[in-house]
Amino acid sequence: MVATLQELFGIDAPIVLGPFGGLSSVELTAAVSEAGGLGSYGLYGYSADRISDTVAALRSATARPFAVNLWLPTGDEVTPADVDLAPATEAAAPLFDELGLARPTPPLEFLPDLDAQLTAVLDAAPAVLSLVFGAPSERLVAPAHSRGVRLIGTATTVAEAVALEAAGVDAVVATGAEAGGHRVSFLRPAEQSLVGTFALVPQVVDAVDVPVIAAGGIADRRGVAAAFALGASGVQVGSAFLRTTQSEATAAHRAALADAVDTSTVLTRAMSGRLARGIPNRAMRTIETAGVIAPFPAQNWLAGQFRAEAGRRGAGDLVSLWAGQAAGLATSDDAAEVFAELTAGIPG
Repeated sequence: MVATLQELFGIDAPIVLGPFGGLSSVELTAAVSEAGGLGSYGLYGYSADRISDTVAALRSATARPFAVNLWLPTGDEVTPADVDLAPATEAAAPLFDELGLARPTPPLEFLPDLDAQLTAVLDAAPAVLSLVFGAPSERLVAPAHSRGVRLIGTATTVAEAVALEAAGVDAVVATGAEAGGHRVSFLRPAEQSLVGTFALVPQVVDAVDVPVIAAGGIADRRGVAAAFALGASGVQVGSAFLRTTQSEATAAHRAALADAVDTSTVLTRAMSGRLARGIPNRAMRTIETAGVIAPFPAQNWLAGQFRAEAGRRGAGDLVSLWAGQAAGLATSDDAAEVFAELTAGIPG
């Protein structure tokens, strides 16, 4: 018999906060955990020291279980020595100019060392480590389990879910093409892995023996009820929580989520070099029109140089407006209200 998420993670309700990478906040993560769900915090790009400090801050904010999230390498990542950033920088020149920023000088590395990140997470031993863009190796699974850390893997296809179970994860997120943010495919190209939530979840449930968490297009009690009807053990929700004031989304981003309709989002590589779903704005259109996008993570680092300043200025046209296709169903700016709406859809 498949364990419940409540038993597996020590939570009260099978509601998981989507990990937002640069938009995560201690406040929102703690709020979801305190409400009885599994709060999540995205650690993309964090150094080992910053990971340790973040987990400590989360523990100070809540005594309840929470998850942290890391990106695994897919093998196609470039280093500064691999890529000439000049063409992509020139393509983004109008965005730098608008903000009065000089053209950035490439760093020594685009990403922190993964082994150092994993060591920091295991030393901190959060209740859950969630992973995207791959399956964990045995040298991660065994140490994590020995420290009492549960593992969640993320799948965009049935084959990925099967690979994750074989690797030893404790639960699988089945994330449909409706979901906002990056498409975290790792066995086939993301463009060939765009399976919708309604098609994906029941097939993953049939293919694996670990709990399945449905993600993509879930923003209210109706989506939660549907996920359980498809056989899911719980749900992961992003955009509805991202709209709340407890997230790190800018006011302009939250306003864009509030105004979103079913056709508001597109899939693009413009902002990071990897396929992701978001609301189009001038930054995305400028880069796509220029037709020059560096590979990941070079493009993500480059865009990050103007996104950070744009975020500080509240310039919504120059940041990444990640959003899912159900963002228009997100009607509250308070995390507690969102959580209550979601739990109303849990059967029985």
